[in-house]
Amino acid sequence: MSSILIIYTGGTIGMVKDEKTGALKSFDFDSLLKEIPEIKKFAHHINIESFDTPIDSSNMQPEKWLQIAQTIYNNYDQHDGFVILHGSDTMAYTASALSFMLENLSKPVILTGSQLPIGELRTDAKENLLTAIEIATTEINGTAAVPEVAIYFEYDLYRGNRATKSNAEDFEAFTSPNYPVLAQAGVSLRFNHNDIYKPNNKDLQLNQFLDRNIATIKLYPGITEQFIFSVINTPGLRAIIIETFGSGNASTEIWFINLLLEAIKKDIIILNISQCEGGTVNQGKYETSSALNSIGVVSGKDMTFEAAITKLMYLLGTGLSSEEIKQWLQKPLRGEMTLD
Repeated sequence: MSSILIIYTGGTIGMVKDEKTGALKSFDFDSLLKEIPEIKKFAHHINIESFDTPIDSSNMQPEKWLQIAQTIYNNYDQHDGFVILHGSDTMAYTASALSFMLENLSKPVILTGSQLPIGELRTDAKENLLTAIEIATTEINGTAAVPEVAIYFEYDLYRGNRATKSNAEDFEAFTSPNYPVLAQAGVSLRFNHNDIYKPNNKDLQLNQFLDRNIATIKLYPGITEQFIFSVINTPGLRAIIIETFGSGNASTEIWFINLLLEAIKKDIIILNISQCEGGTVNQGKYETSSALNSIGVVSGKDMTFEAAITKLMYLLGTGLSSEEIKQWLQKPLRGEMTLD
């Protein structure tokens, strides 16, 4: 009989309406069976761990990522899969971070949540949770069907570090612009086996150190020299993500290129991510990105912003040199980017 650990962090999925006030409040997730009695139909052992104080996902921090990752690591040998209940707003950040923190993962870690609270009549919480549990327990020829960190939401399963929240109103809250879905839930679960990450046979390793000394600059027409100057002179800064136009294009103004070059000379890593959800950074395709190539800006290819910032946090925490980090930024570590 499979054993699953559900980790409740907070978010809309764990809300119920107070009958007296009508306000939404978190409930004790030990009472899960009262809200979703269908869970009893699973032929699995289901254990539940909750944050002492459930949080809105807008308050998610790297310390909480470590708490989740540590819980998985500590319970890894006792469980066949893990389901994390999480607010949708920062779910893609958490999924991306966990993919880098849990090295050599060979069991499912499925994040899910909902757009409506679990106590609402039209809630999407029940289907999301029940299917996430089913995915986390599915085996094919004795091995986990999805041995990676993934997000399940509204009938689709996404690679965690390829997903992004793109809609605040619809039940279909997530998209995966540059990678196929891993599975689809209809009458049956349909797994896209060729697109699912293939684990190695090494022991799980927990990467605990994340360096958050990163800045982001989203380019826009009219951005000022003073602003860029203030960012690159932030004390302790180790890396900057520049969100560029189209396929990685940016201003060719002399002051802009010189400021980026000044940052690079200070050993600050600059990573180029497109503002577009779909497509990839192709530095050098146009004149407006050739200058970035020439001064040593690193192409983030088709990574999501969430994957880019958490990958940087992870690599900066490894103790590698800047040159080594630049090399690893351009290689897929957990399937987060597509090679040329």
